[in-house]
Amino acid sequence: MVSFIDDHRGVYGVEPICAVLPIAPSTYYAHKARERDPGLLSARVKRDAVLRGEIERVWRENRQVYGARKVWLQLEREGVPVARCTVERLMQAKGLAGAVRGKTFKTTVVDESASRPEDRVNRDFTATRPNELWVADLTYVATWSGFVYIAFVIDVYSRMIVGWRASRSLRTDLALDALEQALYARPHTDDLIHHSDRGVQYLSIRYTERLAEAGIEPSVGSVGDSYDNALAESVIGLYKTEVIRRQGPWRHLEAVEFATLDWVSWFNHRRLLEPIGYVPPAEYEEAYYRCQEEREIHAGVN
Repeated sequence: MVSFIDDHRGVYGVEPICAVLPIAPSTYYAHKARERDPGLLSARVKRDAVLRGEIERVWRENRQVYGARKVWLQLEREGVPVARCTVERLMQAKGLAGAVRGKTFKTTVVDESASRPEDRVNRDFTATRPNELWVADLTYVATWSGFVYIAFVIDVYSRMIVGWRASRSLRTDLALDALEQALYARPHTDDLIHHSDRGVQYLSIRYTERLAEAGIEPSVGSVGDSYDNALAESVIGLYKTEVIRRQGPWRHLEAVEFATLDWVSWFNHRRLLEPIGYVPPAEYEEAYYRCQEEREIHAGVN
């Protein structure tokens, strides 16, 4: 209404317009005075102006996928005191929203006739330390030059993505290359279990032989539905929501690879994950190893 009065006051005058509109002349003049002198603004308005900038910064720095809850938590981590309801109100006013998950699709091809290892997980996706349980799965992306397939290996303890690869072909080498990256990043595989669904890529001779060579116990879902590998599918669901559906359409493999590399780095080192206490995977693992070092030091002193 203020802008309407500004546009027509020269012709009709402020008071006659206010007599028709539901606004008092004093309200209009007070608003114009605050425009000329921001010092007249209320403390809440001044605070909102500062918070709007901080909220949008956090939202943009985190790939524009955070909703109000995670923006609020990140601000708290940065020492910016603010109520969650305030973040919700200001985000709604600016039209800022988080990513919303869509429907998931199955990628791996099940070979019912192939022999498979026993299910050592039984849908209990918990771990007490890094490198205790890895889960692996595949997904795909439609590009202008054909489908691109992406394989992930994820550490259950922290949800850190320890290996991934992208390829134009859905073949055993794709899953094996992701595993090799994980083994390079984390060569200490004592008492480690590797869990997957019943996809042919994970039941291939080359893949199972590589697990045996690394001293890793294989585990394969026994029921054959999405819950058998729910944690891996959950992380892949975030990937599809936060990267693939938001940044497409995709031209080719190289574009998908670059975007995936960028997302994995952000996911591992910056993304706040609810299952591990709203901290990034790398920070969660650092806390574990720091605690272990402190226990060793304490044991040595005693």
